[in-house]
Amino acid sequence: MTRRELGRMAGIGLASQLLGQEQGRQIGYCMVGLGRISMQHFIPALKTTKYSKLTALVSGHRDKAEKMAAQYGLSVKNIYSYENYEAIADNKEIDAVYIALPNSMHAEYTIRAAKAGKHVLSEKPMSTSVADAVAMVDACKKANRKLMIAYRCQLEPANLRAIQLIHDGKLGKIQAIESANGFNIARNEWRYTRKLGGGGPLMDVGIYSLNACRFLLGEEPTEIRASAAVIDHDGRFDEVEENLSFTLKFPSGVIASCNTTYGCNMPGFYRVHGSRGWMHLEPAFGYQGMHLTGQIQGQPAIDEPITERDPAHFVREADHFAECILQNKEPAAPGEEGLRDMRLIEAIYKSCGLKLGVG
Repeated sequence: MTRRELGRMAGIGLASQLLGQEQGRQIGYCMVGLGRISMQHFIPALKTTKYSKLTALVSGHRDKAEKMAAQYGLSVKNIYSYENYEAIADNKEIDAVYIALPNSMHAEYTIRAAKAGKHVLSEKPMSTSVADAVAMVDACKKANRKLMIAYRCQLEPANLRAIQLIHDGKLGKIQAIESANGFNIARNEWRYTRKLGGGGPLMDVGIYSLNACRFLLGEEPTEIRASAAVIDHDGRFDEVEENLSFTLKFPSGVIASCNTTYGCNMPGFYRVHGSRGWMHLEPAFGYQGMHLTGQIQGQPAIDEPITERDPAHFVREADHFAECILQNKEPAAPGEEGLRDMRLIEAIYKSCGLKLGVG
């Protein structure tokens, strides 16, 4: 077993039952950035969480923040701008911040939150450079605050079922993994600017495949090969790659082959091949509709759809981090997990002859 042991996974659910001992206290989240993922997914999730609640907002658009505050019954005194962000230190209703800003802003607002004495749940990728990722981890440790990276799939039932099959040896010796994730990006998106995105689809959706391969195997790759290309010369990919393929070789000998793109709709999936069978999860990285299929020698076919709907992933994620804060536990995906991915992303870009980040 590795750091991704099944015991830890089981503990995620079992330990949550103990939260009632904390006198019913809920962790107060401050939303930093009012974009799609926070407004359409994370904030709605807090309506149904047991151990989390929305207590404050940070936005550069006061009118948007006031409208959201009215909708969720927040006092206007709990609305902050990016300029007076440090004032959250004086608000005891705020226990943690959720960083839902463009990639290149994650580090700054994580570090400022830690200095203000708040725990941090940051969206992925955790930064746009290895140096920034290290600084985020160091700042939270220095402030004795927890840092979790929003790898929600590491808490999701279908993904946990897949890793259980591997760790129980049901598939035999794992031989290979295939994974892909991508979409046809619209114009005028910050995600394909180097200043805000730090890179192309690898930073946005390819990171799901990268993290999944590591999570499934419980190993760190020792060899990386990658290639990037631009096919659509329509102005969207003047700064970043459109398509990127990479292979990861792990100490066990398993080779993972992954593709990611901003040029077409590429359903997110992974397929694991073992000496006794295979399994396939598709969709593997979306917000709902996960469906695990497969075939193992001598056993009935695997056909296990997950019926939960959005925002279930975010409910689970918010409450898990709340549990970690209340019980002083290590998050399922701490800052070090995001840092490992950032080091690998840097190596993937280097293999392509590209540079990670805004510099």
